[in-house]
Amino acid sequence: MEQVIRKAYAKINLGLDVLRRRPDGYHEVKMVMQTVGIFDTLTFRRRAGEGTRPLISISVDNEELPTDGNNLIYKAAELIMRTYVIKDGVDIKLQKNIPIAAGMAGGSSDAAAVFHGLNELFSLSMSLEDMKKLGVKIGADVPYCIMGGTALSEGIGEILTPISAPPEAYLLIAKPDISVSTKFVYENLHADTLKKHPDIDGMVKALEEGSLKGITDRMENVLETVTVKKYPVIAQIKDEMRSHGAENALMSGSGPTVFGIYREKGTALKAYEEMKKKGLARQIYVTEFQG
Repeated sequence: MEQVIRKAYAKINLGLDVLRRRPDGYHEVKMVMQTVGIFDTLTFRRRAGEGTRPLISISVDNEELPTDGNNLIYKAAELIMRTYVIKDGVDIKLQKNIPIAAGMAGGSSDAAAVFHGLNELFSLSMSLEDMKKLGVKIGADVPYCIMGGTALSEGIGEILTPISAPPEAYLLIAKPDISVSTKFVYENLHADTLKKHPDIDGMVKALEEGSLKGITDRMENVLETVTVKKYPVIAQIKDEMRSHGAENALMSGSGPTVFGIYREKGTALKAYEEMKKKGLARQIYVTEFQG
């Protein structure tokens, strides 16, 4: 195998709760994760690991992204190659489409694609469990991104239970022209003082029942208590989506991306046009849930 191409799908959180801050500084979470149809494309090329050229080289089509050890793609490739004592080199090309610093796990999804891509490229025979165990060393969202689909995520995000996929619907996804630091959001969240917590168990039941209304009625993200205060445009986008036919709208992850869920594609497309006119977001997509 000389070349492998993998898609790295973005995720949203249909519900996100933070239960407590642990003594080690990590936060205990309970959330419903869902893959959506926005993706990056990664191309992996195998080459002989000879000469002075580094074993791992990364090229990207977005100058905002690093190509060294600060990129999760590099970290994932380095971990795999060290663990499996791979002597050949790999060139990785990234075509970026998932918004950056958006609460959609773009970096984690790219890292997950590295696990799948190198597993195939070097015939490593890693199981999904093998990949997830290694992946958590790169980041808490990586095991989920390796698995994909619809999942209940607990612990720091590494305890994953596959659950029923949502019924067919259309998503309007909008990222305002700001970037949010996940670290800032979690440092400023006081989980012990939260007055209200999302009904994650009810969300899981609604998914099992295939009830779109049961899902949208329970969409809630406790991180909004931090991010929306700092960036009111997030609340404006949510209101805009609801006023143009969304069953509900929510911030994904630590933000600032907002998604709205629509029963009809036509309604989502009209809302897309209205969102463009308002100029509240720089990157706007209409997409669907990805299995």
